[in-house]
Amino acid sequence: MTDDSTGRVWYAVEVVVTRAALEAIEFGLMEAQALGTETVNGTETNNIRGYFDHEPGIESIRAALRDALRIYDLPADAIIEVRVAEVPDRDWLAEWKKNWRPVEVGRFIIAPPWFVSEPGALATGSNDPQRSNDSVAIVPGPDTIVIRINPGMAFGTGTHETTRLCLKAIEKHYRGGSFLDVGTGTGILAIAAAMCRQPDRQGGPPSITACDIDADAVTIAKENAELNGVADRIDFRAGTVGQETGSADLVCANLTAPVIMELLPKLIGATCGRLILSGILDSQSEMITAQLMELGMVDFEIDQDGEWIAIVA
Repeated sequence: MTDDSTGRVWYAVEVVVTRAALEAIEFGLMEAQALGTETVNGTETNNIRGYFDHEPGIESIRAALRDALRIYDLPADAIIEVRVAEVPDRDWLAEWKKNWRPVEVGRFIIAPPWFVSEPGALATGSNDPQRSNDSVAIVPGPDTIVIRINPGMAFGTGTHETTRLCLKAIEKHYRGGSFLDVGTGTGILAIAAAMCRQPDRQGGPPSITACDIDADAVTIAKENAELNGVADRIDFRAGTVGQETGSADLVCANLTAPVIMELLPKLIGATCGRLILSGILDSQSEMITAQLMELGMVDFEIDQDGEWIAIVA
């Protein structure tokens, strides 16, 4: 099927999955070079569509999805069905705007760039899906921090439970010291820390560092930091935590349980205060806490949002 105005053909890979595998499949589709995804939530299953500007090879898609399930430590039968269909061209930005609304997490409001701000509190009716996003204002209170995020091709708009858990932990524990965000994605957590912290009056180097193994994500994170006026407060780097990483008062790693398990000794080595771990399903909590205790960290707290948890050690 083609669009009469552009003649362009899009392809949608639709994956029917169990609810527990939602984030893994979104990740797998993006790894397979999908230009975007959308999700239709059901009671027991989800339909996730990944959009491509070329006809994708179904076997390469299946391989990427299997790898994603393995990374997230999920069974292969979490995928119920995979199908490919042609779709007409659409105004994708308008569709995206219809569905992404501001998210309130404690004193933070995470919002897309096209929302306007007015004094007060979060606007009445701003979560009403029948209202146009263009007509809804963000009305922050005196202590509210509004973070504007344009996700581009990176993860992290503040809507996912794992991001919300991290923001809650940052609000509770961050007191303006050094901060390290491992796997920064859109940069939302580093930006939140930078907006909580006053600029260095001495003009020294930023004490907030954010890294990601995806160089494109780092580019997007820098753009979002500029959007929020804090680009000069954050040192963005392509890469991950290592022996050369300087220690920080608060380290935040919103990753996946298998990646956390692999990086945990290095994450602890980079922590001189508290360590926030997120991206963990509640079924994986014992695995992470057991390794924390093996590495000598026995004082930790657990917060939960749906089936996801965050551990602060």
